[in-house]
Amino acid sequence: MENYQIDETVLKDILARLDEIEQEHNVRILFAVESGSRAWGFPSPDSDYDVRFIYAHKMEWYVSIDSPRDVIELPIEGDLDINGWDLKKALQLLIKPNPVLLEWLHSPIVYRADQNAMISLSSLAEQITHQRPSQYHYLHLAKGQYRRFIEGRDQVKLKKYFYAIRPVLSLMWLREFPDTPLPMSLPELRSKLTMSVEVSDFIDGLLIKKATTRELGSGPRNSALDNLIEHEFTTCEEMLTSPLAEPKEKHLNAANDLFRELLRAPP
Repeated sequence: MENYQIDETVLKDILARLDEIEQEHNVRILFAVESGSRAWGFPSPDSDYDVRFIYAHKMEWYVSIDSPRDVIELPIEGDLDINGWDLKKALQLLIKPNPVLLEWLHSPIVYRADQNAMISLSSLAEQITHQRPSQYHYLHLAKGQYRRFIEGRDQVKLKKYFYAIRPVLSLMWLREFPDTPLPMSLPELRSKLTMSVEVSDFIDGLLIKKATTRELGSGPRNSALDNLIEHEFTTCEEMLTSPLAEPKEKHLNAANDLFRELLRAPP
């Protein structure tokens, strides 16, 4: 898990829950990762553990005339939020493509993994052009947060800034480094992006507060950061003028091949 520290007791609980899921649902978990603020690089002391996983049933499960449920969702218990997608659903989304699954594949916190499966899924993802779908995704995320919680207000809940900052910096990265995988964490995003000292200092202050307190509270808007966010909205919207393309047949064929390969793989 690189330098990301997960409480040992929590980690054991997560791994035990994953074992229980496999036994109860008769599935094989291919990988399980962190997908929330801990993986994004701005957790609070009381942040949830957002565990997401991809799993596969036995071959017979897929050969049926009905359409069985293709997600597994556990009730949230305490600070554990655990749910996952079936492999077939995941591959269908991957070739659309789906930026959320890309984040899972690039999460810096991996709880469990079949390394061959993760490598194969990542290799398939690399064959697909994710630039424009990712731009649409992060633009939608950033605008939703900014318009709802920040724009037009004198005082804002400072925590809400994070949920606009990360997708906006993702948009900047996608434009400036289109051939480089998009990092999931905020610190990695900031490492190569250029922004004003005022914006950088404001983000640093938010990160320090969020790491040490359960509630950031409210505060005045930061005009320099707001200008950066709004500029990125305009820039991205000018680039996105045509509809998204349908998945290519070669990617569908590759996904089908990988689907069959992973189903045949021994547990």
